[in-house]
Amino acid sequence: MIDWDVTVAAIWRQRKEYLRPVLQVDPIQLDDLSGINVQKQRMIRNTERFLAGSPANNALLWGARGTGKSSLIKALLNAYKSRSLRMIEVDKQDLVYLPEIVDEIRELPQRFIIYCDDLSFEADDSHYKSLKSVLEGSIELPPENVLVYATSNRRHLLPELMQDNLDTRLVDREVHYSDAVEEKTSLSDRFGLSLAFYPQTSQTYLEIIDSYFPDALIDREVLHKAALDFANQRASKSGRTAKQFYNTFADMKFD
Repeated sequence: MIDWDVTVAAIWRQRKEYLRPVLQVDPIQLDDLSGINVQKQRMIRNTERFLAGSPANNALLWGARGTGKSSLIKALLNAYKSRSLRMIEVDKQDLVYLPEIVDEIRELPQRFIIYCDDLSFEADDSHYKSLKSVLEGSIELPPENVLVYATSNRRHLLPELMQDNLDTRLVDREVHYSDAVEEKTSLSDRFGLSLAFYPQTSQTYLEIIDSYFPDALIDREVLHKAALDFANQRASKSGRTAKQFYNTFADMKFD
């Protein structure tokens, strides 16, 4: 059994069917995240309401890759672990175990975030049904001490096909979506907080670069040119690209 008084995070391991305590939590902090201030403030407010026992929403962070979705969730754990926030990471393929995982923690005094990273499903994938029951409950209400925070590149989590819209019709000026469309949107609708993350501008990207190189002796013009060249090679100006640039060139002087 995990001692949640001292353990702040755990990962579900499917093969052994147990929660493994995380020994080294990613140390990222909220102040480390640039260019997503609106999303950050809304997640902070939702999490603080959750910790206070007030109504709070499950959250879906969706959008462009490398824009800070996962980092924001991990940073929230570091910001609020001293207030008994705990986190359990569950992979998409392990969602069938989610009801059992929740059963183990629903009576505990801590507040738990179930963290699902890079969440999406194919048309014939049924793993999402276990997630649905935890998000809104079945015959049993979902526990008050558990929320789901998920990230995805897809807004609706399931693939949207043109064929699905063919049966959509207009009745008395009201749109009646096809059963396929209703099924695919019903999962994302269970996340009361849905936040979009868009590709970052060059200016925001360079601000993130500057945060990694605070030394005033660095020639900013040379640094920025090198950083933009690095981003163009990867066709991505994102926080992830900025971190990769730093990992590659942290020892260079740029003077």
